[in-house]
Amino acid sequence: MRMQGIVGLTFLAFVVQSTIVPWIIPGEFAGRIVPHFTLAVVLFAAMYHSRHSALLLGAGFGLLQDVVFRGHLLGLHAYAMALIGYLFGLLLERRRSTMMMALVVVAFGTLLYELALYFVYKVFQFTQESLSWALVDHILPSLFLQLAFALAVYIPLRRWFQNLAMNRYSKKEPE
Repeated sequence: MRMQGIVGLTFLAFVVQSTIVPWIIPGEFAGRIVPHFTLAVVLFAAMYHSRHSALLLGAGFGLLQDVVFRGHLLGLHAYAMALIGYLFGLLLERRRSTMMMALVVVAFGTLLYELALYFVYKVFQFTQESLSWALVDHILPSLFLQLAFALAVYIPLRRWFQNLAMNRYSKKEPE
């Protein structure tokens, strides 16, 4: 039930980012703001569940994103999302995460994700834009949307992951 719930929640975030949010974004920002709500859920899973579940969620839903949105390079989103989820899960494994720390993790994770995608696209010459233009045009506006989403879902997700952790430890039999 634990991993199925996390996968279902991440799939819900994927559906919301793919179907509902493009309708909500105003027309002049339609190509500039790209939501990555699944990345935020992967980072929350890394902070509050385990780095291994973040790795699996990032790889699975990144590959789903590659297939659904027909990216230039198949597997790039899967690799970047899995690597970032595992990295932040490894860094925050034994730390107590506050709301500010969660927002900073989502901000740095999203920034690292977007920059990794930009630099890979730049290496393979899929983009000709400069880094400063990319930052102003679509990376920072998308980052603000990610932070707003992370702020909106912080309390429910933290409580849900804490309940999962409490249920996991309470079902273990004493030795």
